[in-house]
Amino acid sequence: MPRPRIPRVINFQPDVTYFKPRGIPLRFLSEVKLSIDELEALRLADFEGLDQPKAAKKMKISQSTFQRILAGAHKKVAQALIKGEAIRIEW
Repeated sequence: MPRPRIPRVINFQPDVTYFKPRGIPLRFLSEVKLSIDELEALRLADFEGLDQPKAAKKMKISQSTFQRILAGAHKKVAQALIKGEAIRIEW
């Protein structure tokens, strides 16, 4: 039985939860699912410019967990951009 997941602090609620390449109908696109945790990590590190220890403290998680979440988010966004896939933000 895995350990229970520690709730993460999310201080951002996006108005838009879906992005897709222009000019391609949705039915022809693959999707990349970005969790709200991953979006918050991207926001804190890349948009707000916080270093990982400070960002992790804001989310009330360890720095290593923050790093893992951020690396996953970067990989998913890069995949969507390079392969022309849609990005769906999930709660």
